[in-house]
Amino acid sequence: MTLGILAIGGYLPKTRLQRTDIAKANAWFNPALKGLANGERTMANWDEDSVTMAVEAGRDCLTGIDRSTVSGIYMASTSFPFQDRQNAGIVADALNLSTQIQTLDISSSQRAGSSALLTALQSVRSAEGPILISASEKRRTRAASPLELTTGDGAAAVLVGEGEPIARYIGGHTEAVDFVDHFRGEGEAFDYSWEERWVRDEGYMKIAPNAINRLLDKAGVSAQDIDKFCFPVAMRRAAAGLARKIGITEESVADNLQRNCGETGSAHSLVLLVHAIEQAKPGEKILVIGFGQGCDALLFEATEAVEVAPDRLAISGHLARGRSENRYTRYLSFNNLLTMERGIRAEVDKQTGLSTLYRNKGMSQKLLGGQCSKCGTCQFPKSKICVNPDCGAIDSQADEPFADKAAKLNSYTADR
Repeated sequence: MTLGILAIGGYLPKTRLQRTDIAKANAWFNPALKGLANGERTMANWDEDSVTMAVEAGRDCLTGIDRSTVSGIYMASTSFPFQDRQNAGIVADALNLSTQIQTLDISSSQRAGSSALLTALQSVRSAEGPILISASEKRRTRAASPLELTTGDGAAAVLVGEGEPIARYIGGHTEAVDFVDHFRGEGEAFDYSWEERWVRDEGYMKIAPNAINRLLDKAGVSAQDIDKFCFPVAMRRAAAGLARKIGITEESVADNLQRNCGETGSAHSLVLLVHAIEQAKPGEKILVIGFGQGCDALLFEATEAVEVAPDRLAISGHLARGRSENRYTRYLSFNNLLTMERGIRAEVDKQTGLSTLYRNKGMSQKLLGGQCSKCGTCQFPKSKICVNPDCGAIDSQADEPFADKAAKLNSYTADR
Protein backbone atom coordinates (compact mmCIF):
# COMPACT_ATOMS: atom_id res chain seq x y z
CA MET A 1 0.00 0.00 0.00
CA THR A 2 1.10 3.57 -0.70
CA LEU A 3 2.28 5.74 2.19
CA GLY A 4 1.40 9.41 2.25
CA ILE A 5 -1.03 12.13 3.24
CA LEU A 6 -4.62 10.92 3.28
CA ALA A 7 -6.36 14.18 4.23
CA ILE A 8 -5.59 17.81 5.02
CA GLY A 9 -7.16 20.53 7.13
CA GLY A 10 -6.48 23.99 8.43
CA TYR A 11 -7.63 26.82 10.62
CA LEU A 12 -6.89 30.54 10.55
CA PRO A 13 -8.66 32.95 12.91
CA LYS A 14 -11.23 35.06 11.11
CA THR A 15 -9.96 38.36 12.53
CA ARG A 16 -7.20 40.03 10.47
CA LEU A 17 -5.30 42.84 12.16
CA GLN A 18 -4.17 45.47 9.67
CA ARG A 19 -0.43 46.01 9.85
CA THR A 20 -0.80 49.70 9.03
CA ASP A 21 -2.64 50.15 12.33
CA ILE A 22 0.18 48.46 14.26
CA ALA A 23 2.73 50.71 12.57
CA LYS A 24 0.70 53.89 13.13
CA ALA A 25 0.18 53.15 16.82
CA ASN A 26 3.91 52.64 17.34
CA ALA A 27 5.32 55.23 14.93
CA TRP A 28 6.38 57.47 17.84
CA PHE A 29 8.54 54.65 19.19
CA ASN A 30 9.72 52.72 16.14
CA PRO A 31 8.99 54.50 12.84
CA ALA A 32 10.93 51.80 10.96
CA LEU A 33 7.94 49.47 11.39
CA LYS A 34 6.33 51.28 8.48
CA GLY A 35 8.48 49.15 6.17
CA LEU A 36 6.62 46.04 7.38
CA ALA A 37 3.15 47.60 7.35
CA ASN A 38 1.78 45.95 4.22
CA GLY A 39 -1.15 43.54 4.38
CA GLU A 40 -2.63 41.91 7.45
CA ARG A 41 -1.90 39.24 10.03
CA THR A 42 -4.21 36.64 11.53
CA MET A 43 -5.28 37.42 15.08
CA ALA A 44 -6.64 34.81 17.48
CA ASN A 45 -9.60 35.73 19.67
CA TRP A 46 -9.20 36.15 23.42
CA ASP A 47 -10.56 32.63 24.05
CA GLU A 48 -8.40 30.88 21.43
CA ASP A 49 -5.03 29.23 21.95
CA SER A 50 -2.87 26.67 20.20
CA VAL A 51 -5.05 23.79 21.47
CA THR A 52 -8.38 25.22 20.30
CA MET A 53 -6.91 26.03 16.89
CA ALA A 54 -5.39 22.54 16.63
CA VAL A 55 -8.85 21.12 17.30
CA GLU A 56 -10.38 23.21 14.52
CA ALA A 57 -7.69 22.16 12.05
CA GLY A 58 -8.07 18.52 13.10
CA ARG A 59 -11.84 18.67 12.75
CA ASP A 60 -11.48 20.08 9.24
CA CYS A 61 -8.96 17.37 8.34
CA LEU A 62 -11.15 14.53 9.61
CA THR A 63 -14.20 15.58 7.59
CA GLY A 64 -15.63 12.39 6.11
CA ILE A 65 -13.02 10.22 7.89
CA ASP A 66 -13.98 7.35 10.18
CA ARG A 67 -12.43 8.62 13.42
CA SER A 68 -12.36 5.15 14.94
CA THR A 69 -9.54 4.29 12.52
CA VAL A 70 -7.18 7.00 13.82
CA SER A 71 -4.40 5.37 15.86
CA GLY A 72 -2.55 8.44 17.08
CA ILE A 73 -2.38 12.20 17.28
CA TYR A 74 0.80 14.27 17.38
CA MET A 75 0.47 17.95 18.28
CA ALA A 76 3.26 20.41 17.52
CA SER A 77 3.62 23.90 18.98
CA THR A 78 5.97 26.20 20.86
CA SER A 79 3.06 27.98 22.54
CA PHE A 80 1.30 25.16 24.37
CA PRO A 81 -1.12 26.46 27.03
CA PHE A 82 -0.06 23.63 29.36
CA GLN A 83 3.48 22.71 30.36
CA ASP A 84 2.53 19.72 32.50
CA ARG A 85 -0.65 18.39 30.92
CA GLN A 86 -0.61 16.68 27.57
CA ASN A 87 -2.07 19.05 25.02
CA ALA A 88 -2.48 16.34 22.36
CA GLY A 89 -4.70 14.46 24.79
CA ILE A 90 -7.03 17.45 25.02
CA VAL A 91 -7.19 17.64 21.23
CA ALA A 92 -7.94 13.91 21.03
CA ASP A 93 -10.79 14.33 23.52
CA ALA A 94 -12.23 17.33 21.69
CA LEU A 95 -12.14 15.38 18.40
CA ASN A 96 -13.91 12.49 20.13
CA LEU A 97 -11.16 10.04 19.20
CA SER A 98 -10.71 6.65 20.83
CA THR A 99 -8.87 6.45 24.15
CA GLN A 100 -6.82 3.59 22.69
CA ILE A 101 -4.51 5.83 20.67
CA GLN A 102 -1.04 7.28 21.02
CA THR A 103 -0.88 10.98 21.91
CA LEU A 104 2.30 13.02 21.72
CA ASP A 105 3.35 16.66 22.17
CA ILE A 106 6.30 17.90 20.09
CA SER A 107 7.81 21.29 20.90
CA SER A 108 10.92 23.45 21.57
CA SER A 109 11.76 24.20 17.93
CA GLN A 110 10.28 26.05 14.98
CA ARG A 111 10.54 22.79 13.03
CA ALA A 112 8.31 20.98 15.53
CA GLY A 113 5.55 20.76 12.91
CA SER A 114 7.73 19.22 10.21
CA SER A 115 9.39 16.93 12.77
CA ALA A 116 5.98 15.72 13.95
CA LEU A 117 5.03 14.96 10.35
CA LEU A 118 8.30 13.15 9.66
CA THR A 119 8.01 11.13 12.88
CA ALA A 120 4.46 10.10 12.03
CA LEU A 121 5.44 9.00 8.53
CA GLN A 122 8.29 6.93 9.93
CA SER A 123 6.11 5.21 12.54
CA VAL A 124 2.71 4.84 10.88
CA ARG A 125 3.60 1.60 9.05
CA SER A 126 3.81 -0.15 12.42
CA ALA A 127 0.69 1.56 13.78
CA GLU A 128 -2.84 0.17 13.70
CA GLY A 129 -4.19 3.02 11.61
CA PRO A 130 -3.50 6.52 10.31
CA ILE A 131 -1.94 9.22 12.50
CA LEU A 132 -3.21 12.79 12.75
CA ILE A 133 -0.65 15.60 13.00
CA SER A 134 -1.91 19.00 14.09
CA ALA A 135 0.49 21.93 14.35
CA SER A 136 -0.72 25.15 15.91
CA GLU A 137 0.75 28.39 17.13
CA LYS A 138 -0.26 31.51 19.03
CA ARG A 139 3.01 33.21 19.89
CA ARG A 140 3.33 36.28 22.07
CA THR A 141 5.57 39.05 20.79
CA ARG A 142 6.72 42.31 22.30
CA ALA A 143 4.64 45.32 21.33
CA ALA A 144 6.23 47.45 18.60
CA SER A 145 8.57 44.64 17.56
CA PRO A 146 9.04 43.50 13.94
CA LEU A 147 7.81 40.04 14.97
CA GLU A 148 4.48 41.56 15.98
CA LEU A 149 3.89 42.44 12.35
CA THR A 150 5.39 39.41 10.61
CA THR A 151 3.90 36.63 12.75
CA GLY A 152 0.35 35.28 12.64
CA ASP A 153 -1.85 32.80 14.50
CA GLY A 154 -3.04 29.59 12.91
CA ALA A 155 -2.99 25.81 12.61
CA ALA A 156 -2.82 23.05 10.02
CA ALA A 157 -3.46 19.31 10.21
CA VAL A 158 -2.66 16.31 8.03
CA LEU A 159 -3.66 12.67 8.33
CA VAL A 160 -0.94 10.26 7.24
CA GLY A 161 -1.11 6.55 6.63
CA GLU A 162 -1.24 3.82 4.02
CA GLY A 163 -3.97 3.61 1.42
CA GLU A 164 -4.89 5.98 -1.40
CA PRO A 165 -3.13 9.21 -0.42
CA ILE A 166 -3.68 12.58 -2.02
CA ALA A 167 0.09 13.14 -1.72
CA ARG A 168 2.51 10.22 -1.87
CA TYR A 169 5.47 10.37 0.50
CA ILE A 170 8.74 10.07 -1.42
CA GLY A 171 11.25 10.63 1.37
CA GLY A 172 12.63 12.86 4.10
CA HIS A 173 15.91 13.97 5.61
CA THR A 174 16.95 15.84 8.77
CA GLU A 175 20.04 17.86 9.63
CA ALA A 176 20.33 18.53 13.39
CA VAL A 177 22.39 21.69 13.99
CA ASP A 178 22.28 23.77 17.17
CA PHE A 179 22.06 27.00 15.22
CA VAL A 180 20.46 29.57 17.53
CA ASP A 181 18.67 32.21 15.50
CA HIS A 182 16.41 32.93 18.46
CA PHE A 183 15.46 31.36 21.78
CA ARG A 184 13.03 31.65 24.67
CA GLY A 185 14.18 30.47 28.08
CA GLU A 186 12.10 29.07 30.92
CA GLY A 187 9.88 31.71 32.46
CA GLU A 188 10.36 34.09 29.55
CA ALA A 189 7.33 35.41 27.69
CA PHE A 190 9.06 36.56 24.51
CA ASP A 191 11.65 35.32 22.04
CA TYR A 192 15.16 36.76 21.95
CA SER A 193 16.13 37.07 18.29
CA TRP A 194 19.45 37.63 16.53
CA GLU A 195 20.34 39.68 13.45
CA GLU A 196 18.39 38.71 10.32
CA ARG A 197 21.23 38.86 7.81
CA TRP A 198 23.36 36.47 9.86
CA VAL A 199 20.41 34.09 10.22
CA ARG A 200 19.88 34.16 6.46
CA ASP A 201 23.52 33.78 5.43
CA GLU A 202 24.70 31.26 8.03
CA GLY A 203 21.42 29.45 8.63
CA TYR A 204 19.04 29.37 5.69
CA MET A 205 21.73 29.47 3.01
CA LYS A 206 24.09 26.90 4.54
CA ILE A 207 22.08 24.46 6.69
CA ALA A 208 18.95 24.12 4.54
CA PRO A 209 20.81 23.29 1.28
CA ASN A 210 22.57 20.38 2.97
CA ALA A 211 19.26 18.82 4.03
CA ILE A 212 17.57 19.47 0.70
CA ASN A 213 20.40 18.19 -1.50
CA ARG A 214 20.81 15.02 0.55
CA LEU A 215 17.08 14.34 0.34
CA LEU A 216 17.04 14.88 -3.42
CA ASP A 217 20.05 12.60 -3.83
CA LYS A 218 18.38 9.83 -1.79
CA ALA A 219 15.13 10.20 -3.70
CA GLY A 220 16.80 10.40 -7.11
CA VAL A 221 14.94 13.62 -7.89
CA SER A 222 16.38 16.68 -9.60
CA ALA A 223 15.89 20.15 -8.13
CA GLN A 224 14.34 21.21 -11.45
CA ASP A 225 11.62 18.59 -10.93
CA ILE A 226 10.25 20.37 -7.84
CA ASP A 227 6.92 22.02 -8.63
CA LYS A 228 6.14 23.57 -5.24
CA PHE A 229 8.82 24.66 -2.77
CA CYS A 230 7.48 25.48 0.70
CA PHE A 231 10.01 27.33 2.85
CA PRO A 232 8.32 28.76 5.98
CA VAL A 233 10.08 32.06 6.64
CA ALA A 234 8.79 35.62 6.73
CA MET A 235 12.05 37.15 5.52
CA ARG A 236 11.68 38.75 2.14
CA ARG A 237 13.27 36.93 -0.78
CA ALA A 238 14.87 34.29 1.47
CA ALA A 239 12.95 31.42 -0.11
CA ALA A 240 13.68 32.65 -3.64
CA GLY A 241 17.39 33.00 -2.85
CA LEU A 242 17.54 29.50 -1.39
CA ALA A 243 15.68 28.05 -4.37
CA ARG A 244 18.09 29.74 -6.75
CA LYS A 245 21.07 28.31 -4.88
CA ILE A 246 19.68 24.76 -5.03
CA GLY A 247 18.47 24.94 -8.62
CA ILE A 248 14.73 25.09 -8.00
CA THR A 249 12.91 27.38 -10.41
CA GLU A 250 11.64 30.68 -9.02
CA GLU A 251 8.13 29.89 -10.26
CA SER A 252 8.05 26.88 -7.93
CA VAL A 253 8.53 28.94 -4.75
CA ALA A 254 5.28 28.85 -2.77
CA ASP A 255 3.66 32.00 -1.44
CA ASN A 256 4.75 32.35 2.20
CA LEU A 257 1.34 33.92 3.02
CA GLN A 258 3.01 36.94 4.58
CA ARG A 259 0.60 39.36 2.92
CA ASN A 260 -2.61 37.93 4.35
CA CYS A 261 -1.67 35.65 7.24
CA GLY A 262 1.80 36.02 8.70
CA GLU A 263 4.34 33.40 9.72
CA THR A 264 2.64 30.90 12.02
CA GLY A 265 5.74 29.58 13.77
CA SER A 266 6.14 25.83 14.08
CA ALA A 267 2.82 25.36 12.27
CA HIS A 268 3.89 27.26 9.17
CA SER A 269 5.58 24.38 7.34
CA LEU A 270 2.30 22.44 7.55
CA VAL A 271 0.25 25.53 6.72
CA LEU A 272 2.25 25.97 3.51
CA LEU A 273 2.12 22.23 2.76
CA VAL A 274 -1.67 22.12 3.11
CA HIS A 275 -2.00 25.25 0.97
CA ALA A 276 0.25 23.69 -1.68
CA ILE A 277 -1.69 20.42 -1.75
CA GLU A 278 -4.93 22.39 -2.21
CA GLN A 279 -3.53 23.80 -5.44
CA ALA A 280 -1.55 20.76 -6.60
CA LYS A 281 -2.18 18.77 -9.75
CA PRO A 282 -1.48 15.04 -10.06
CA GLY A 283 2.20 14.32 -10.54
CA GLU A 284 3.45 17.59 -9.07
CA LYS A 285 6.25 17.26 -6.53
CA ILE A 286 6.05 19.27 -3.30
CA LEU A 287 9.13 19.96 -1.19
CA VAL A 288 8.42 21.26 2.31
CA ILE A 289 11.05 22.50 4.75
CA GLY A 290 11.09 22.97 8.51
CA PHE A 291 13.87 25.14 9.93
CA GLY A 292 14.92 25.46 13.57
CA GLN A 293 18.09 24.13 15.21
CA GLY A 294 18.62 22.23 12.02
CA CYS A 295 16.42 21.47 9.06
CA ASP A 296 13.77 18.93 8.02
CA ALA A 297 13.12 18.31 4.33
CA LEU A 298 10.18 16.21 3.13
CA LEU A 299 9.22 15.38 -0.44
CA PHE A 300 5.72 14.46 -1.66
CA GLU A 301 4.05 13.85 -5.00
CA ALA A 302 0.40 14.71 -5.60
CA THR A 303 -1.68 11.77 -6.82
CA GLU A 304 -4.85 11.44 -8.88
CA ALA A 305 -6.80 11.35 -5.61
CA VAL A 306 -6.03 15.02 -4.97
CA GLU A 307 -8.56 16.01 -7.64
CA VAL A 308 -11.45 14.07 -6.10
CA ALA A 309 -10.73 14.73 -2.42
CA PRO A 310 -13.71 16.06 -0.41
CA ASP A 311 -13.87 19.84 -0.10
CA ARG A 312 -12.47 21.29 3.10
CA LEU A 313 -11.89 24.83 4.29
CA ALA A 314 -8.18 24.03 4.78
CA ILE A 315 -6.06 27.17 4.33
CA SER A 316 -7.59 28.73 1.21
CA GLY A 317 -11.08 28.63 2.66
CA HIS A 318 -10.02 30.36 5.85
CA LEU A 319 -8.01 32.98 3.97
CA ALA A 320 -11.19 33.91 2.14
CA ARG A 321 -13.20 34.32 5.35
CA GLY A 322 -11.15 37.13 6.88
CA ARG A 323 -12.66 40.06 8.77
CA SER A 324 -10.65 43.26 8.99
CA GLU A 325 -9.68 44.58 12.45
CA ASN A 326 -8.10 48.02 12.92
CA ARG A 327 -8.22 48.29 16.71
CA TYR A 328 -4.67 47.56 17.78
CA THR A 329 -5.52 47.83 21.48
CA ARG A 330 -7.92 44.90 21.11
CA TYR A 331 -5.03 42.77 19.89
CA LEU A 332 -2.90 43.90 22.85
CA SER A 333 -5.69 43.05 25.28
CA PHE A 334 -6.37 39.63 23.75
CA ASN A 335 -2.68 38.75 24.13
CA ASN A 336 -2.37 40.03 27.71
CA LEU A 337 -0.03 42.80 26.62
CA LEU A 338 -2.38 45.44 27.98
CA THR A 339 -4.11 45.17 31.35
CA MET A 340 -7.73 46.30 31.13
CA GLU A 341 -9.94 47.31 34.04
CA ARG A 342 -12.75 44.74 34.11
CA GLY A 343 -14.49 45.70 37.34
CA ILE A 344 -15.35 43.73 40.45
CA ARG A 345 -17.63 41.38 38.53
CA ALA A 346 -14.53 39.90 36.94
CA GLU A 347 -13.20 38.87 40.34
CA VAL A 348 -14.95 35.49 40.44
CA ASP A 349 -13.04 32.30 41.17
CA LYS A 350 -11.75 31.07 37.82
CA GLN A 351 -10.19 27.82 39.01
CA THR A 352 -11.73 24.71 37.49
CA GLY A 353 -12.75 21.87 39.76
CA LEU A 354 -10.68 19.05 38.26
CA SER A 355 -12.96 16.32 39.55
CA THR A 356 -15.96 18.12 38.05
CA LEU A 357 -14.11 18.58 34.77
CA TYR A 358 -13.27 14.88 34.56
CA ARG A 359 -16.79 13.83 35.46
CA ASN A 360 -18.28 16.05 32.76
CA LYS A 361 -15.55 15.92 30.12
CA GLY A 362 -17.85 14.23 27.62
CA MET A 363 -20.00 17.35 27.68
CA SER A 364 -17.34 20.02 28.23
CA GLN A 365 -14.50 18.74 26.02
CA LYS A 366 -16.15 16.45 23.48
CA LEU A 367 -19.46 18.32 23.22
CA LEU A 368 -21.39 15.09 23.61
CA GLY A 369 -25.10 15.52 24.05
CA GLY A 370 -27.84 12.93 23.95
CA GLN A 371 -30.34 11.40 21.55
CA CYS A 372 -33.49 9.86 22.94
CA SER A 373 -33.81 6.21 21.91
CA LYS A 374 -37.61 6.46 22.03
CA CYS A 375 -38.46 9.68 20.18
CA GLY A 376 -35.16 10.55 18.50
CA THR A 377 -34.91 14.02 20.04
CA CYS A 378 -31.35 15.37 20.23
CA GLN A 379 -30.41 17.66 23.09
CA PHE A 380 -27.41 19.28 24.70
CA PRO A 381 -26.55 18.78 27.45
CA LYS A 382 -27.71 15.22 27.98
CA SER A 383 -30.12 14.79 30.88
CA LYS A 384 -31.88 12.01 32.74
CA ILE A 385 -35.27 12.96 31.27
CA CYS A 386 -35.90 13.64 27.57
CA VAL A 387 -36.68 17.33 26.95
CA ASN A 388 -39.35 16.53 24.37
CA PRO A 389 -42.61 17.45 26.17
CA ASP A 390 -44.42 14.71 24.25
CA CYS A 391 -41.93 12.07 25.36
CA GLY A 392 -40.34 12.57 28.79
CA ALA A 393 -38.61 9.17 28.66
CA ILE A 394 -36.22 8.43 31.51
CA ASP A 395 -32.64 7.18 31.01
CA SER A 396 -33.23 6.86 27.28
CA GLN A 397 -30.38 8.93 25.86
CA ALA A 398 -27.39 7.64 23.96
CA ASP A 399 -24.30 9.78 23.32
CA GLU A 400 -24.69 12.14 20.37
CA PRO A 401 -21.77 14.31 19.16
CA PHE A 402 -22.68 17.98 18.77
CA ALA A 403 -19.28 19.45 17.83
CA ASP A 404 -20.01 19.38 14.09
CA LYS A 405 -23.70 20.30 14.26
CA ALA A 406 -25.17 23.71 13.44
CA ALA A 407 -27.56 24.84 16.16
CA LYS A 408 -29.24 27.78 17.86
CA LEU A 409 -27.84 28.70 21.26
CA ASN A 410 -29.71 29.97 24.29
CA SER A 411 -27.46 31.91 26.64
CA TYR A 412 -28.09 33.05 30.19
CA THR A 413 -26.28 35.69 32.22
CA ALA A 414 -25.78 35.48 35.97
CA ASP A 415 -25.96 38.99 37.45
CA ARG A 416 -24.02 38.72 40.68
